[in-house]
Amino acid sequence: MAAVRYMVSDIAACVAFYRDTLGFTVAMDAAPQFAALSRDDLTLYLNVPGAGSAGKAGGNPEPGGWNRFQLETEDLDATIAELRGKGAAFKGEIAAGAGGRQILLADPSGNVVELFERARQPA
Repeated sequence: MAAVRYMVSDIAACVAFYRDTLGFTVAMDAAPQFAALSRDDLTLYLNVPGAGSAGKAGGNPEPGGWNRFQLETEDLDATIAELRGKGAAFKGEIAAGAGGRQILLADPSGNVVELFERARQPA
C-alpha cells in the first residue's frame, strides 16, 4: 500500500473532489484540519498548512505544486470526458510518449493528479 500527503487550503472541498470526482472512500474526515481517503492500494492524507505535525514538517508547507500521484485508466479520452462533465479542471492538454498518454487534473487546492493510459503493446 502507498500513501501520499497533500497540503490543501480547504479540506471539505478537497474531500468532495476526491470522493465525488475520483471515487475515493473517506476513511477519516477531521475537517477543517485533516482527512484520510483511500482508493485501491492508495491512501491519501489531506492536511491544511499548520495543522498537526505534518502541516508543519519541513518548514511552511503550502498547497499546489507538480508532485503527483498517478491513476491509471483504460480509456483516457472517456475518463477526461466524464471528469469534465463533473466540472474537473485540467492543466494543459494530453501529452503522449512511448509509455502512454497522460493529462494532469487539478484538485481544488491546485495539487496535481496524473491520469495515465498505458501504450498498447503490439499483438
